[in-house]
Amino acid sequence: MNPTELAAYLDSALITGPVATPRQDNLRHMRLFLEGNENLEFGVTLTREWTYDDVFDLMHERVGTSADHTHTEGQDTIDGALCVAALDRLADRLGEAAHRKERILFATGHPAGLLPVHAAFAHAVAAAGATVVQVPEGRRFRAGDIRQIFGVLVWHQHGGLMHTHSPDPMRLSLETLAGDGAGLPDLVVADHGWAGQAADAGIPTLGFADCNDPGLFVSEAQGHLEVAVPLDDNVCPGLYDPLIAYVLDRAGLPAA
Repeated sequence: MNPTELAAYLDSALITGPVATPRQDNLRHMRLFLEGNENLEFGVTLTREWTYDDVFDLMHERVGTSADHTHTEGQDTIDGALCVAALDRLADRLGEAAHRKERILFATGHPAGLLPVHAAFAHAVAAAGATVVQVPEGRRFRAGDIRQIFGVLVWHQHGGLMHTHSPDPMRLSLETLAGDGAGLPDLVVADHGWAGQAADAGIPTLGFADCNDPGLFVSEAQGHLEVAVPLDDNVCPGLYDPLIAYVLDRAGLPAA
């Protein structure tokens, strides 16, 4: 599948294009991020003053959300071509790390959507000779613990895998690695606060983010996160299969 075909597919699957996230949520989350809301700050430290208009313009530029300030409710969009361009950068960096046999850590705060994506990447880099970083399981977080499934860190609670924006699970995981003398990973591939916290800690990080998650795009603009891929991060997992295949092929990694 070439980039144009992938962008068309992503639009048809509503991974990009007219996505499910309402316009009003996107705008509200920009404001909450700037206010330091605990569910939207993603562990991102601001290194300069950001205004609402700055974030608004950044999201249009890097995600493809509407540039119309009078459009305050209803449908919003993610640009498929912008998503594919970011996937290209992610694939190139992931392939480079894998072929250099680096230590790579995978994590997701959206296990119902993105766990299979991260798991496929973890399997592929391991097959290429890289090390998928293993974090000792069971570190407590809230009323649950941190587990690693198919090589991917997730937050478990009450018998289920939890959706979270919090940076704390990544902070705890990095502390666990440091405490065990294992050392920090060479690269992190993650989303939500898992990605924001890793990038803020100075670790090279690649992340996925929805159009209502401005934090990772701000992190990228500040030069912390290396790549922020704009996409709907919670469609049915099987819909991401062409995206996975595209990234692995471009990265020169074996298919999952």
